[in-house]
Parts: sequence; structure tokens; C-alpha cells
Amino acid sequence: MEMSWPHQHLTRRRVLAAATGLTAGAFLPPGPALATAADYTNPVIWQDFADIDVIRVGDTYYASASTMHYSPGAPVLRSYDLVNWEIAGHSVPVLDFGAKYDLNGARGYVRGIWASSLAYRPSNRTFYWLGQIDFARTYVYTATAVEGPWNRLTTISTPYYDAGLLVDTDDSLYVAYGNTTISVAQLSSDGRSQVRTQEVFRTPSSVGTLEGARFYKINGQYYIFLTRPANGQYVLKSSSGPFGPYTMRQVLLDLRGPIPGGGVPHQGGLVRTQTGAWYYLAFVDAYPGGRVPALAPVTWTWDGWPVVQLVNGAWGTSYPSPAVPAPPRQVTPMTGVDTFDGTSLKPRWEWNHNPDNTKWSVDDGLTLRTATVTDDLYWARNTLTHRIQGPTSTATVQLDHSAMRDGDRAGLALLRDSSAWIGVKREGGTTRVTAVGGLTMDSSWNTTGTGQELASAAVPGGRVWLRASADIRPGAARPGVFSYSTDGITFTRLGPAFSMGNDWRFFMGYRFALFNHATRALGGSVRVTRFELSTP
Repeated sequence: MEMSWPHQHLTRRRVLAAATGLTAGAFLPPGPALATAADYTNPVIWQDFADIDVIRVGDTYYASASTMHYSPGAPVLRSYDLVNWEIAGHSVPVLDFGAKYDLNGARGYVRGIWASSLAYRPSNRTFYWLGQIDFARTYVYTATAVEGPWNRLTTISTPYYDAGLLVDTDDSLYVAYGNTTISVAQLSSDGRSQVRTQEVFRTPSSVGTLEGARFYKINGQYYIFLTRPANGQYVLKSSSGPFGPYTMRQVLLDLRGPIPGGGVPHQGGLVRTQTGAWYYLAFVDAYPGGRVPALAPVTWTWDGWPVVQLVNGAWGTSYPSPAVPAPPRQVTPMTGVDTFDGTSLKPRWEWNHNPDNTKWSVDDGLTLRTATVTDDLYWARNTLTHRIQGPTSTATVQLDHSAMRDGDRAGLALLRDSSAWIGVKREGGTTRVTAVGGLTMDSSWNTTGTGQELASAAVPGGRVWLRASADIRPGAARPGVFSYSTDGITFTRLGPAFSMGNDWRFFMGYRFALFNHATRALGGSVRVTRFELSTP
């Protein structure tokens, strides 16, 4: 959709019409008073949400992010002020792109949902998600509400790498995509097929690689917002239509970011508030925690180029909060307690690959039945993950292990390509709480270590509380510490601190993970009655 310069006169009617497709002259009731602008602090979300696409529909902001091999994929975040966010749903309900996403004879680690696009089409009041999978083809999903249901609209044979979807002012659909060579495709009016595709820009060798396209029409001009991984941002502009020609300008390069030890803010997207102010929601490499969103205001030059507003020559650690209407409600916190009430998982949870849905259930508590016989956690199905909250946070799980069988392993992991866990081992009819380290993968994501026991202790009764504390401040390897309790009050540390690596090549950051797998035979189960994510 077309957006206008902030220095133009913008009535509330014009702003909302541009965002929601209201016709000229439509009656709008008086708007709510704008919220007072206190300062916000970066990162606005200290959790792993990368390759962000951000849009506004009316008074609500939405963002989408990469999830690689986690399922469901492509979370949709919601905010009313660009600062406080909640997870509303997922655009890709299941990764049905091949057996490797089921951990069935193959594995999909670091494949799956890469940089993709989220858009809203006012003409049919529908959200669109578009992304390529495995460099093979592109998938389009749609929904009339971000909570879902999301359904696959079509599959397109052209893989639109790092795509940005534009709904033009005449309702046409365009996609900007590519790595170094940037192309634009036009889709059919129903969004189901490609009508045309054309190369529109080739990145100069002096710049290097450009990718991560976001596509906009602003004041009649077309913009393709591109990242230079992982330290720069550039923008292409065309005054002659979506197929160019385009000229290029640097937006930022090697800019000091807002997180000590973290990287340069880059990728992400531009969004305009109801009052015409512009913001850039980027992400910062902040391993071991992952890539976390940071927000900065944007102004425009007289001739139509975006400029990120800096603080002392850097992306600010704080800025005045966007002046927006007061939110209709408070968003759901990304931390706190989950007792698995109801009969479905909350959208904060994602599985490591697709689960076997016959082996888990939610019914005022989470039951995990063993789904795989393996001594390798990386091959175990139905491992349920939760992002770690930075800069430090603690996950505590209440686990009923009374239905475990001999050879079963269940517990709480710090999961990545180098992992460790605390959990329960059932052997010879006895149960011990155990700390295990040395779970490792190589750079091709093949298992190189299935773990070694570091410490253990007898655990009486049928339930135990497990705790993992994680420090994900970037810039160095950071400690993860495990402990357990038999009463939920007094916790005893178990084993040495685990060193969480800060290498970027796995892309996704460390996660807390709940698991239960067999090493001998299926049939056992555990029940998680409480999960708490807390910060100091």
C-alpha cells in the first residue's frame, strides 16, 4: 500500500484510509487521545525474532519473523505502540515441506522458515504470508485474522529468496527478492501465480551482498529496503514503477548498536504510525540469545531518502516512545507462568521440527508421551521450545515423572547446536535427576556428541522441579546453570555451569526446551503442570 511523507498534512481519516482501505469520505469517529511519550529502551523485545517484517493495520502493528526448523513457523507478533509486543499466532501451521521437517529419516535444522514477508490487503481484509523453502519454491498463506486459521493459498515454482511482498495502491501484488541480484515479480490478482518477473538491480561489487528485501510504495515512489549482512542497510528507489530503474543509497553501515557486545542493527522493515511518524524495526545479532529487535525513528530527506535518527552517533539505547493512541488493552507478556490451561498450546511455544501429534496433549497440563527411541536429543521428536528472555532469565518446570519407563529421559534443556540439560533418568526401576552436557552438532548439523552425565542425585516421589538459568548477554560465551528441587521451594544446583556458545552459524539462539524420549521402547510419559519464565 502507498504511504506518504510525514511532512505532508495527515488527517486521522487519511492515515487510517491508507492503512485499512477505507474509501475517501468515509465517516470516522473521533480518535482516542494520543498516549504520552515516555522513553522506551532497546531492544524492544529481548527474545530471538529475526528477519522482521513489520506492518500497521489501523491502530495495530504486526511483525513476522524467521523460525527455521521450529514448528509452527513464522510467528506473528502484535503491538499497539511498537514497543510492547505479544505473540498472536503463526502464519505457517505446520512445516509440511518434506519428511526432514518431521525428523523422519532426515533433519531440517537451519532450513525451513527463513526471511519471509507479511502483508495486509485491504481489498479483501486478508493477511498474506509469503516465503520460499529450501531454495525450491515459494509458499503463500492467508488469514483474515493473525490468530488464524492460516491456510495455504498457493505454491509458486519460483523461489523468492528473502522476499518482500507489496500490496500496491491499485491492489496489484509485487514481490521484491534475491541475493545481490534483486528482482521484482508481479503476481496474479488472486495471488496464486506469477505473472512476470524481472531483474531490477545488480549490487555493485564495492557493496558486496544485498538481500532481505522489503518492498514499499511511498509518495508514489517504490522502495526496496535491503540489508548487507550483517553490518549494513541500503535502499533502492524508483520513480518509474515497481520494475525500476532503481538508484541506491546507503542507510547505515557499521553503526554502533544499542546492545553492549551485540552487532549492527540491520534488516527488518519500515513502518509509519497513525500520526505520520516513521520507525525502523531492525534486529541485532546478540548471540547466544539470537537476533533481537531494536527500534529507531526515521526521518526523510527533502528528495525522499530515509535517515535513521542516531544518538551520539549510534543507534540509541532509548528514544521517546511513539506518539500513538492509548492501547485498547495490555499485550500478553512473553514471560510469566504457563500452567497449560485449556486444551491447546499458547503461541509462545514452538516444537523442534513438527511433532507427532498422537504423542502429546494439553488438558490443564502438558503430557509428553515418548515419540522416539533414540539416545540423541537432536533426533527426538516432540521437543517443545520456548525463547529465552534476555539479558538473563530462568525457566522453572514442575514435572510429574511417575509414568516414565526404564530407559526414558525427560527434562529441561538449553537447546542449540551445543546443548545441555537437567532431567530425569529412569533406569532399573530407579529414578535420578541428572545433569548432562556434551550434546553437539557439526557445521552440517550432524550430531557429533549425544551427551555425558555430569552429575546426578536420587529423587524421591513422582515429581520434581527443574530449573535452568541462562545468561544470554552477547559478546562472549555465557553460562547456563541447572538446579532442581523436590518441594518447589529449595533448589539445589546440579553439575557445572554450561557454556553457551555465541557462534552465529546456527542462526537461531538458545532456547529452553522440554523433552521426553525413550532409549529402549515407547510407552512412557511425563506431565508438565507448570512452566515459569522469570527475570531478575
